[in-house]
Amino acid sequence: MNDEINYRANPLHGVSLKNMLTDVVNHYGFEILFAYLNINCFKTNPSIASSVKFLKKTDWARAKVENFYLYEFKNLPRASYDQFQLSPRDRIIPDNQEVGDPAELSLEDAERRQKKRAKKATSFGRGTTSRANTGKRVDARRDSHSDSREKKNSRKNEQSSSNDSVSSSKESFNPWKK
Repeated sequence: MNDEINYRANPLHGVSLKNMLTDVVNHYGFEILFAYLNINCFKTNPSIASSVKFLKKTDWARAKVENFYLYEFKNLPRASYDQFQLSPRDRIIPDNQEVGDPAELSLEDAERRQKKRAKKATSFGRGTTSRANTGKRVDARRDSHSDSREKKNSRKNEQSSSNDSVSSSKESFNPWKK
């Protein structure tokens, strides 16, 4: 029985991050990449070199780009739940799945997907409505925190005013005063 896993079936096998990004950028462009992935390195002064540098340092962004490469650019069918839990480079692509032509993507489609994701996030309680509630709670905490900060500041002011009267009596004794 052969327990060896064939990673060569994975389209990411042997492809460097720079080559992968170059292929995707040449086909789609930075504007489409930013619209679909929402990673800032594709929006502000985008270049292959700066994007590769950022993606090498940031695992979550690299995984997003590798997923995009596999499922949009190489047009593979979606991975099973178990395989999707692995990083894109560690996934095992079944031998019967063939690489397809790159998907046709547009900015309008990206906007539609973003709206769909936002709607889904709000239905699961992770969207803007839930954040507003969390924000109110955070604001309440900030109010109580700022109250305690104000109390500390008032105590410091009281201490400094009492220290001023003490320091005025010690001024003649201060050896460092010029």
